[in-house]
Amino acid sequence: MNRSDKNVSTLSTDLEEGTELNLDYGKLRAIGNGDAAVIPVAVQDYETREVLILAYVNQEALAYTLSHGVAAFWSTSRNELWVKGATSGDTLELVDVRVNCEQNSLLYLVRPLGAGACHTRDADGIARSGCYYRRIERICISNTGPEKQNAQSWRLAFV
Repeated sequence: MNRSDKNVSTLSTDLEEGTELNLDYGKLRAIGNGDAAVIPVAVQDYETREVLILAYVNQEALAYTLSHGVAAFWSTSRNELWVKGATSGDTLELVDVRVNCEQNSLLYLVRPLGAGACHTRDADGIARSGCYYRRIERICISNTGPEKQNAQSWRLAFV
């Protein structure tokens, strides 16, 4: 199930800290139907190769990134330039920018200069290194009825 199918608003804490799989399949459609001319940018730690963030850039964000040497994005929810670390201090220093074969996405290779790249924090209040801090796990639900079949479901688990 996804948020668009449910037609309900989900609190960011439920999304960011919850274990319910609640993918937003409508995000790209909403961006495509909006006024923002953007492309996706994957952000990867230059040294560890951990994928930190998937965000979007427009011409303004890319120009800022290239001229200032820090990762900047276009916030599709706020419709404004988002310079990573401007408020949190968790700046991402630019090492390299790669362009894919079809020139419709970018890869930023960065050096994190702060405590983490994700805006969320773990249970101890420590900034997470990146946004991919959960994985999808299969859970089996035992059916005690006459058919004795197992139903499968999915949940998120912290890594």
